[in-house]
Amino acid sequence: LIASCNVMRLYSSTRGKDRRSGLILTIPLCTEQTSMEELSATLDYLLSIPSEKCKARGFTVIVDGRKSQWNIVKTVVLMLQNVIPAEVSLVCVVKPDEFWDKKVTHFCFWKEKDRLGFEVSVLEVFCFSGQRKSTCLSSESNILPSFDPETVLQTGHELLSELQQRRFNGSEGGGGGGTAWSPMDDELLAQPQVMKLLDSLREQYTKYQEVCRQRSKRSQLEEIQTKVMQVVNWLEGPGTEQLRTQWGIGDSIRASQALQQKHEEIESQHSEWFAVYVELNQQIAALLSAGDEEDLMELKGLQQQLSDACYRQASQLEFRQNILQSAHEFHMTAQDLSQQLDGLLGMLCADVAPADGAAIQQTLKHLEEKLKSVEGALQSLREKGQVLLDQMSTQTSFSYGKDVSIENKENIDHIHSVMEDMQLRKQRCEDMVDVRRLKMLQMVQLFKCEEDASQAVEWLGELLDALLKTHIRLGDDSQETKVLLEKHKKFVDVAQSTYDYGRQLLQATVVLCQSLRCTTRSSGDTLPRLNRVWKQFTVTSDERQHRLEMAIAFHTAAEKILRESPELAELMVDVEAYEEVETVGKGLLDRLTVPVIFPDGSEQFFGSPGDMASSAESIRERMKLVEEKRFLQEEAEQRLDEEALEAGPRES
Repeated sequence: LIASCNVMRLYSSTRGKDRRSGLILTIPLCTEQTSMEELSATLDYLLSIPSEKCKARGFTVIVDGRKSQWNIVKTVVLMLQNVIPAEVSLVCVVKPDEFWDKKVTHFCFWKEKDRLGFEVSVLEVFCFSGQRKSTCLSSESNILPSFDPETVLQTGHELLSELQQRRFNGSEGGGGGGTAWSPMDDELLAQPQVMKLLDSLREQYTKYQEVCRQRSKRSQLEEIQTKVMQVVNWLEGPGTEQLRTQWGIGDSIRASQALQQKHEEIESQHSEWFAVYVELNQQIAALLSAGDEEDLMELKGLQQQLSDACYRQASQLEFRQNILQSAHEFHMTAQDLSQQLDGLLGMLCADVAPADGAAIQQTLKHLEEKLKSVEGALQSLREKGQVLLDQMSTQTSFSYGKDVSIENKENIDHIHSVMEDMQLRKQRCEDMVDVRRLKMLQMVQLFKCEEDASQAVEWLGELLDALLKTHIRLGDDSQETKVLLEKHKKFVDVAQSTYDYGRQLLQATVVLCQSLRCTTRSSGDTLPRLNRVWKQFTVTSDERQHRLEMAIAFHTAAEKILRESPELAELMVDVEAYEEVETVGKGLLDRLTVPVIFPDGSEQFFGSPGDMASSAESIRERMKLVEEKRFLQEEAEQRLDEEALEAGPRES
């Protein structure tokens, strides 16, 4: 009994009655360890004191857990369920101090009302906490609250719902032993208090959200500004310095390629910052689309500053890339031109030993094509060099507000030097081409003269052959023979012109050989052949002319005899005329049987033996007619003599 009294003094005391005339039981919990066995024994003892009628009204239990822990409070409430579930109508719990900070669900008892058998209320906890949190939300401090406002609002709504449910249940009546139950005054007064507090919390939470939004926007804006300045500072600092130190164009293809590779490395570093620029530009565009007027000018300023820096640097990178590309093309063209000049010089330095004029013409054509290609390459070099000079003469800016002109004198001097050197080399090659062209044209002329001289020899040989084989007729009378003689003289004149033309060509070859300082391979053989054929032609033409002249004399003498009438004595032919015809005829016949003897001792007959036989037969026929005429004349003379003798004796 003494122990129970001690426990009762420690844990419980009667606090009068509630509005239902039920007894109020208070259980103060302390920070010391609470013995559940002692608490259970005390409760059993206390419940044995009231009458059954009093117990029927139900108990209101107040659990003071402000100085205890939540798990102990929960254990005590559950113990009440096991010890006196039928006698307990309402349990009011005063929260532990750090309950809300731990965010433990505090309506689990109400949710388990049917299982517990009594109501659990935490009214003072929400009101006190809500007022404190509302004050915290309305504070202008920059320190963010250590609680979740959403959770607090949810708790208030759940508490309000619980109070409304209690009121509804109380209005319907019912309770243990058929006794009507009605909400306590505090619960009735708590609903508007909770609603007012919820409205205050909502208002403060809305303001708090706006503050958070402004703070988040400012934080985002400051972060963007920091990143923008990082990009701008790098581009205007290290990035610009990298480009400032890269200004050469190289002196060869390999050097320009090395500079291009270095520039690609610089571009790679810039690409990383340009990627940041793209991301920042998208973020700024998103903020601008939100339409906040107060930050509009600042955002546009940041965007403009960032864009100016990036576009400025990108233009410098592109400018540098264009110069390097132009320099690479310039060096490639210069190298190609140099190789062409070397090839052309090699052709000009090589000895020219063509086989004929056609080969010389082909070589000369190839040389002209080479020179034309060189001229085209030099023109291309000038154009590319001028493009490069124009690019380098452009004023370039490497920092805001400061225009810096790159020192390009060395590059410009190099470009001019290359173009001048190529121009001089090309001019030297042109001069050598002019000399080679003249020499090759002379060689073409030499070959042409030699070819024409050889052709003259062939033509003269053809004339000789025609003279021997086709010029064989002597004519049937003096008139025809005279015509043949005139044709023969013209034929000889043609041969003489051919011979003279050949001689002139051979003389020209001698002059050309002296000019070219070379010995011709063909003119030394052509001249003897020309002289040999000409001598053969001369001998043959003389023989032909002599025979025609003899034929004219023969026909003239024969025709004179054959025209006279044998009856007229005064037209009697002199005996010497007959002898002349006979002598010339026999001489001509003998001439037809003799071959033409050339200076080298070789022989050649006019025509074929049949041709000569035909000509001889024609002469013999004419000689026979003259002989017959002579016979008739002799008979006429004899007859005249006889008539003279007969007339003489008569007269005597």
